[in-house]
Amino acid sequence: MKTLLPLAIVLAIASSYGIWYRRSRGKIKARSGVVPAVVAGDLTGASTGPIKFGSRVTLLQFSSAFCSPCRATRALLADITEEMSDVSHIDIDAESHLELVRGLDIRSTPTTLILDGNQVEVGRAVGAPKRAQVIAAISAVAPVK
Repeated sequence: MKTLLPLAIVLAIASSYGIWYRRSRGKIKARSGVVPAVVAGDLTGASTGPIKFGSRVTLLQFSSAFCSPCRATRALLADITEEMSDVSHIDIDAESHLELVRGLDIRSTPTTLILDGNQVEVGRAVGAPKRAQVIAAISAVAPVK
């Protein structure tokens, strides 16, 4: 009986962590005060091609080559931004931009930063977000005047 108690405790802790992890992945969390002005400077010389920030919202996705949720997120965000002229999607290879990843506290891929028209971070999704969540986050950002 005493040997089963540690096993039960470990199972309870592991299960709790697993439930928390599943629920927290992909949710968009509001952020404020973080100004990634470094982003524009760091990306201008990067191999990502010409950088075109959206006039209202920019979805800045950090991904890696081996990540399958990254591919699904890339397709979803590209599909959403295709329909909106004032929203752009920029995909950044996290492995190639480690200084930027460290500076913006990107801890896993895919991570998508939601930037307003002034390139200020207003939200962040860690994991693959749902279409409705992304559209709601974009709608919540007011156009820059």
